[in-house]
Amino acid sequence: MQMNLTEIAQALGIDTKLIVTDSIITNVVFDSRKATAGSLFVPLIAARDGHDFVQAAFDNGASATLWQQDHSVPETVTNNYLVVKDTLAALQKLSYYYLHKINPQVVAITGSNGKTTTKDMTAAVLAQKYQVVKTQANHNNEIGVPITILSMAADTQILVVEMGMDRAGQLAALSALVQPDVAVITMIGEAHIEFFGTRDKIADAKMEITQSLKTTGTFIYNGDEPLLRQRARNITQKQLTFGQSAQNDLTIASIMPAKKQTTFSTNIDPQQQIVIPMLGDYNVDNALAAILVGRCYQVEFAQIKTALEHFQPTKNRTQWLQATNGAQILSDVYNANPTAMIDVINNFSQVPTTGRRILVLGDMLELGQQAAYLHAQIGQAISEEKIAAVYLYGELMQSLKTALAERLPVYYFKSGQMEDLIEKLQEDLQPTDLVLLKASNGLHLDRVLQALVK
Repeated sequence: MQMNLTEIAQALGIDTKLIVTDSIITNVVFDSRKATAGSLFVPLIAARDGHDFVQAAFDNGASATLWQQDHSVPETVTNNYLVVKDTLAALQKLSYYYLHKINPQVVAITGSNGKTTTKDMTAAVLAQKYQVVKTQANHNNEIGVPITILSMAADTQILVVEMGMDRAGQLAALSALVQPDVAVITMIGEAHIEFFGTRDKIADAKMEITQSLKTTGTFIYNGDEPLLRQRARNITQKQLTFGQSAQNDLTIASIMPAKKQTTFSTNIDPQQQIVIPMLGDYNVDNALAAILVGRCYQVEFAQIKTALEHFQPTKNRTQWLQATNGAQILSDVYNANPTAMIDVINNFSQVPTTGRRILVLGDMLELGQQAAYLHAQIGQAISEEKIAAVYLYGELMQSLKTALAERLPVYYFKSGQMEDLIEKLQEDLQPTDLVLLKASNGLHLDRVLQALVK
C-alpha cells in the first residue's frame, strides 16, 4: 500500500491535528517489532495493551500510530498520532476504504479443514493470469483479514482471502468487510464444535460467508456435504459444486496416490492428468475447488495444471520431511479435527514403504463435551495391519488409548511429557520408517518435529 497520512485520517473521519508530518504510509503492523520506516502501528488491546508498545514502534522507525481515545495522549507529542474511538474498528474501516480504492476481485475461502491449502492452490492458479495477493500464514480473522487487505499493491487484480471463525457472526462480519465476488466453502467438520454444539450449527456459521456475496458472484462448495447442499438452496447467486461423487459439477474421474504427490483427472477431461505435490484425496478436493475458481476467471486448463503442480503449500500442512536418521516424516501439525485426522491417517496408511508406519497423534482441541467420543472414534481409521505403532500425547488422547487397547503397540504421554515422547521416538525410530505427526496447534507437536529433523 501507499497512502498519505492525511488520506488515512480522512478515510477514518478523524481530526488531523496530531499529525506532525504528512508521512507516506507503506505498511500497517500491530506488532511493534515489525515496525519500520513507513509503518502505521495499530495498538490493539488484547492480553496486553498495544499502547504500551507505541514508543517501541516509533523507536523501530514507525511513521505513525493509531491511538484509542480512552487512553491519555502523551503530553509531548513529537510523532504522528491518529486518535480513534477504537483501534481495531479503525483498522477494519481503513482496510474497507483501501479495498474499495484498489477494487480487486475478491475470492473468499473458508471451511472446517483445507481452507489454507485451498487458498494457496487458488492463488497459484489465478497468479497464472492475474496480479494476486493472498492471505499469509493464518491471518484469517478480524485482525488478519484487514492486514491482508492493506498489504495489497496498487496493481492487485484479485485478492484471495482466507476466513476463519470460532463463533457465530464472525464470518458474517468478515464477509461484509470484503464483499466477495466468489465465496468458497471447502468442507464442514467438527472444528470448534465446542462452541457450536452440532455440525448443523457449524454449517450455519460457515454459510455466513455468503451473506455479503455480490449478487453477480459465485458460490463454490463441497457438494458431497448434505448440510451445504441443503443450505445452498437459499442462495440466489450462481453455484458450482466439487467433490468425489458424480452429482457434482467437478469431480474426480481417476486418482493415483503416491508418497509425495497425487495424480488425478476430472470429469471435465478424464484424459488430462493433474499432479499436486501433496498426499491425500482430501487435498484433491481442495484442488477441485481451486480449479473451479480458476475457471470462473477464465484461466486456461494448461495454466491451472502448471500452477497446481508447482504451488507451495503453507508450512506444516501434509509436508514431507526427513529425520536425522533418514526416516520420512509427514508433518501435519498445524491443526486437527476428527474429519481431517481420519482423512490423513487413511491416506498415510496407503503410502508404500519397506519399513514401518508410525502414528504420532496429539489432542484435538475445541471439541467440547464430545471430545472423548470423537478421540476414541479415530481408532476406526487405524489398522493394525498397516500401522506398526501409535504414540499419543495429551489428556484427551487417553480415550484413543483405551479404544486401541491390545490392538497394536501404543505409547501414551500426558501433557508435559513431551521430552519423554521425543526420547522414546528417537530410540525407536528406524531409517526406513514413515512417521505421521498430527495434532491441534496448541499441542506444539512442531517441537517433536524439530527434535527429529535437527
